[in-house]
Amino acid sequence: MKAEIIAIGTEILLGDIVNTNAQYLAKELASLGIDVYHQSVIGDNEERIMEGLSKAFKNSDIIITTGGLGPTQDDITKEVGAKLFNKELVLHKESLEWIKKYLKTEDEYTLEANKKQAYVPKDSIVLKNHYGTAPGIIINENNKILIILPGPPKEMKKIFEEYVRDYLKDITGNIIKSKTIRMFGIGESVMAKKVDHLIKNAKNPTVAPYAKESDVILRITAKANSEEECDSLIKPVYEEIKSILGEYIYGEDEDSLEKVVANMLCDKKISISTAESCTGGLIAASLVSYPGISEVFMEGAVTYSNESKVTRLGVKEETLNKYGAVSKETAEEMAVGIAKTAKTDIGVSTTGIAGPGGGSEEKPVGLVYIGLYIKGKTIVEKFNINGDREQVRKRATLNALNMIRKELLNL
Repeated sequence: MKAEIIAIGTEILLGDIVNTNAQYLAKELASLGIDVYHQSVIGDNEERIMEGLSKAFKNSDIIITTGGLGPTQDDITKEVGAKLFNKELVLHKESLEWIKKYLKTEDEYTLEANKKQAYVPKDSIVLKNHYGTAPGIIINENNKILIILPGPPKEMKKIFEEYVRDYLKDITGNIIKSKTIRMFGIGESVMAKKVDHLIKNAKNPTVAPYAKESDVILRITAKANSEEECDSLIKPVYEEIKSILGEYIYGEDEDSLEKVVANMLCDKKISISTAESCTGGLIAASLVSYPGISEVFMEGAVTYSNESKVTRLGVKEETLNKYGAVSKETAEEMAVGIAKTAKTDIGVSTTGIAGPGGGSEEKPVGLVYIGLYIKGKTIVEKFNINGDREQVRKRATLNALNMIRKELLNL
């Protein structure tokens, strides 16, 4: 089945509001095995909305709209939908009663102003909105389905999750299941080349690569009559990918690198402290976001100046004078220093040039040294990171977490 997503609202068209609804719906439809044929944004204009819906139905079986269900006169999505299917609008008493309850009022003026939202196309399916006053609506006629949802993301998502997802599952008759494999330390192009035969040749399940700022992803998607069948199709492909790319795989599905590392630290009861210069506390912040990390995270120091590196961490002045703050030697002494003074199993350090200025031919912007002291062993890695100041700092943080992860695997 083919679907189209249409966002209704002049405020979206003008860029005043970011259309996150389309991204959410596209992912949900893909998980149901429904191909998204097109996405568009239309302003609050009856003629243009009618034209957009009519054109969409020439190419697609399902249209999902978001927005235009408010109580004002320019909220006309429902009205245009009813007109397209030649349906009159009728008062839905349950929706009106809900509006009264939601607004906590019997005031006639207030209710009259919102009563418009309780009118729905005759014989349509009404989807109760537990988080607002505008119900969702489904019109299904002549093998064409129009699903009308509110614009506020919280309301739209809840209605989709509570009603629309199951409705569409029943229509498609298939179960679609995906497993996401998350990797770090390898580029998307290299990753894709290593599993090129799976990406090109796989039919069911399919294998698709994605790249994000924090990691690279392979998504395995299977279609079958049951979740168990999907799992059996996914498993051998997953195992093959793991055998090829296992050293880069840190997690699955909704895992994040910081969550995985924090969980490993807690499970193994390995204490950690951080000494950060260029990352300015981002490593500590990433770990502290994990509940329960207080059992193992002892201390985080932002030692930005040379003086603080000496007085707080015990970095030797001769090391700074000879090699500079941004050096392998300084990173090593920082990692050892924080571990010793905080009395932790692990000490991790960062020192680098985040930019935009401060670089040189010998030490360019993006140069970062990450030091790791772990139970008597010291490792320092050098990175040359592309991007602006925030990208350098974020990427350095992720590389530090990945270094910790790899070493924890051996403990």
